[in-house]
Amino acid sequence: MPLSNEAHTKPAVHDDYIRMLVLETDEQHPDDHRERGSFGEVLDSVFKKAGDDHDPPLGVETVITFVVEEKGGSVPKVEDMQDIHAILITGSMYDAHGDAPWILKLVELIQGTSPPQPRSPFLYPSSETDNDSHSRKALWQQRPDIRFSGVCFGHQILCRALGARIEPTPDSKWELAHTPITLTPIGSRLFNNPTNNKIHLHQMHQDHVVHPPSSATTHLLPEQNDRDIHVWGSSETTEVQGVYIRGRLFTTQGHLGFDEDMVKRQVQMRIESGSIDKEKDKAQLESVEDTAEWEHDGVKVAGAILRFFHGDDDEI
Repeated sequence: MPLSNEAHTKPAVHDDYIRMLVLETDEQHPDDHRERGSFGEVLDSVFKKAGDDHDPPLGVETVITFVVEEKGGSVPKVEDMQDIHAILITGSMYDAHGDAPWILKLVELIQGTSPPQPRSPFLYPSSETDNDSHSRKALWQQRPDIRFSGVCFGHQILCRALGARIEPTPDSKWELAHTPITLTPIGSRLFNNPTNNKIHLHQMHQDHVVHPPSSATTHLLPEQNDRDIHVWGSSETTEVQGVYIRGRLFTTQGHLGFDEDMVKRQVQMRIESGSIDKEKDKAQLESVEDTAEWEHDGVKVAGAILRFFHGDDDEI
């Protein structure tokens, strides 16, 4: 069954290509949308640049669908994914630990529903609202061929679906704009950084993943696979900047496609909504003014995720 909700496709330009489903979880600032397109279109552009840099060049066909149901979107169902093998969930101003119906549907799409059973306190309750007593298989279980990625909110929602706790950073401190990330040994291998253990990405978040998922947080990750679950990098504010599970998951808290205008407009939207306070968050806002124009490693990170989708780095 094809994806509904007026999903649109950005075609690949190389014979060998990855078909990537992007689940858009928010709308762009109107000026950014006019200049660069939706969040999915921005990511399509970044991944296509990464594909051109791949050796040999690798195409990217991006299928984009908007999932915020209160704004006219629709969360797809497992049966809609028949020809999908790579999924990326975008960033959003919404809270990944929230309980809006579309957010719970998105978690359930990945996590599935199951009968009550003992669980880690890190697990969130299912969004099941009917009286069915039988379990429904998760996309994670039903489609082991699908590889998942997520950016910012998407990173957090995937970790939530795997039982990790999402909550505000200590003191609810914002992490904004150009940020250095210290790589773990796995991160250095994923990003082909053998002599430099840092990358830089633009950040735009106040919530974080407290601990990475594991067999203690979900039945979806067998205990014997815990050794294959890795945090690939950390920053001063955020210990879990991304999670890597070979062949299944590669997430990033930092943004891949932000530029100076997007950073400043996204910050302004959060000031206007009241989530960023000009006085309390003065130091972070000063960092935006100082660093929003700086170059970052979004294409490098996109390239690593693209290799993950393509299976190039399955030995890591």
